[in-house]
Amino acid sequence: QWQSYVDGLDLWQRFPALVGLGYAPYLSSSGLQALQLSVREAGEGLLQVRPHGVRQHYGPILYLEPKSQENLAALGFDMFSEPTRQAAMAAARDSGKPALTGPLHLVQDRGAKVPGVLLYAPVYGGAHAPNSTAARRESMQGWVYVPFRMHRFVETALSPMARRSVWFRLADITGGAARPLYADDGIDEAGAAFTHTVTVETYGRRWRYQFVSGPLAVAAPRLAALQWTLAIGVLASLLLFGIAWALARTEARAHKLADRMTESFRRSELRLRSAMQYSAIGNALLDAGGSIVEVNPAFAQTVGRTPERLAGVVFGALFEGGNNESVRSRENEALAAGVYRTTRRLRRDDGDLRQLQLTYSPVPGDIGQDIARLVQVEDVTERVRAETRVQALNRTLEARVALRTRELTNANEELETFAYSVSHDLRAPLRAIEGFSRLLLERYDPQLDDTGRDYFGRVRKAAARMGELIDALLTMSRLARSELKLADLDLSKLAGDVVQELRDGERDRPVQVGIAPGLRALGDPVLVRNLLQNLIGNAWKFTRGREDARIEIGSTTGADGTQFDSREFFVRDNGAGFSPQYAGKLFRPFQRLHSQEQFAGHGIGLASVKRIVERHGGRI
Repeated sequence: QWQSYVDGLDLWQRFPALVGLGYAPYLSSSGLQALQLSVREAGEGLLQVRPHGVRQHYGPILYLEPKSQENLAALGFDMFSEPTRQAAMAAARDSGKPALTGPLHLVQDRGAKVPGVLLYAPVYGGAHAPNSTAARRESMQGWVYVPFRMHRFVETALSPMARRSVWFRLADITGGAARPLYADDGIDEAGAAFTHTVTVETYGRRWRYQFVSGPLAVAAPRLAALQWTLAIGVLASLLLFGIAWALARTEARAHKLADRMTESFRRSELRLRSAMQYSAIGNALLDAGGSIVEVNPAFAQTVGRTPERLAGVVFGALFEGGNNESVRSRENEALAAGVYRTTRRLRRDDGDLRQLQLTYSPVPGDIGQDIARLVQVEDVTERVRAETRVQALNRTLEARVALRTRELTNANEELETFAYSVSHDLRAPLRAIEGFSRLLLERYDPQLDDTGRDYFGRVRKAAARMGELIDALLTMSRLARSELKLADLDLSKLAGDVVQELRDGERDRPVQVGIAPGLRALGDPVLVRNLLQNLIGNAWKFTRGREDARIEIGSTTGADGTQFDSREFFVRDNGAGFSPQYAGKLFRPFQRLHSQEQFAGHGIGLASVKRIVERHGGRI
């Protein structure tokens, strides 16, 4: 990015005297170590800082374009270690304005005695521009700087002008002593027709411009016309304008670059801090040694400590086994390859043991900061506990299902045995009772009075009713054990068939029956027909005492003919009815709310209906 920006300025065509455009960070000892480490980790070799030695602050050359041989050799030179450069760098840092150095020899020139100067523009970090010296020093990031050779700079500025016999001299007079920066060869002040001196203050330095003419005969052959005087004035004006214009352009470019870098730094810092501050997941910034630099409130709440107590603590020491060298080595090796995730246990100060999921990711730290990685911390204790409980519940549920399956199998076997007993063992005594009763009545009828005959009639009726009850029990047993064969059923048609069978059995009985059209459901055809026979048969039976008997079959929620979702069907009549307080007895086997003399029946029909509905997943 730096190289692309400098190439776009086309400085070398505009200002050939410029040696380059560079950047030097403002670093402490720890910041220098972090910078050297990041450069080495980025695969760019080792950043050698010259001269060697321990100092309070450093200002090494980090970027310098173009990448000429002399500029590459200058990388790593600590400009802040040299007094002349340090004075200008400190002045720019404290004032917030660009500053020039005094005359010096550029690093690129090595042993050559060519005077040069450097222009420094400060770069600050932070959300706001610093407005005091202390604040500027605190948020100082570095300098954008321009080195240039004065001799070539002046020659380039004066090249468009035909100077003839006018000479020029430039000196730095900051502090009172004159230090020459440029002088034309062959200056003869003793024989000069005139000299002119101008003092200018620029970027913290005082410069003296001196113009020397040739002899009077050469300098002013036509003194009356004042042509040469005007020419010299124009020359001086143009020279001053050229120098001022060149410095102004350089300053504008440096300011623009510094502003862009400062704004980029400020936005990056704001984004990072906002993301950390308002994140619901704990975040911690660690230095290269694994110590905590900064945490957000969510992290402090998770570990049960205040952010102040966490600052400087070794991150791994918070967890169980945190000081284990093998664990730390594995984490460091995994982090070097990219993002690394792991789960660790942490015991808080209150004794609570928490399971935390950690996500490590490398962070490219800004210059001057020692931040190596970001750790996201998520408390998964409740999730782990829930998973453990679910696993335990699954194991228990599997055991209970197996137990219930065995119990159901045993119950089915017992039901099969019971059905067999009912079908065979109970029918034999009934047949004997009915047969012998009939024989007794036929053979000994003359010897029996009316009371005896009545007794024998009652015995035979009871035996017949017992046979009917056994048939009903077997039917209800088969309902519970038969396999469901689901199909799309037209309930309206099935109900019509059942009603027609009832009418055929009692042709002389008028009953008004209303069946809603389009009633459909998903069910077993045999079982559903049995269900309708019982329900409609009950309605037919219990309306027998009404002259205006009426039966309705319909649905309270309607039907669309395609979707078999939850809906309600009803069979409604205006017959004998029942007391609501006895409604719970209706669906129990052999439970009756009316006497046998009033309405004949076995008490099995509604119990069978209940089983059929429940086998289809419904309720009645």
